[in-house]
Amino acid sequence: MAEQTEKAYLKQPKVFLCSKKSGKGKRPDKGGNRFWKSVGLGFKTPKEAIEGTFIDKKCPFTGNVSIRGRIIAGTCHSAKMNQTIIVRRNYLHFIKKYQRYEKRHSNIP
Repeated sequence: MAEQTEKAYLKQPKVFLCSKKSGKGKRPDKGGNRFWKSVGLGFKTPKEAIEGTFIDKKCPFTGNVSIRGRIIAGTCHSAKMNQTIIVRRNYLHFIKKYQRYEKRHSNIP
């Protein structure tokens, strides 16, 4: 597994790796057990989440995160952090005195 870059052994919390059944293999890269779910709201689970070997507890398809609230759109402003990006959202703000709009933006981690 190439995704084992941390000092601790990474595993999915909902998958039992010590099964005595002789199947395809116990590790996900050998075709063994892997937890994934359908998040709903019209999003399809990517093939990489179903067949991949990555382990991410913040992933909505393979981790323990639920999608709730509003779905917002924006552009990726920075992807320098580990498992985190900064999304820039541009919008227009109306100024009543001048009857004009001004450009504004907000960064969302």
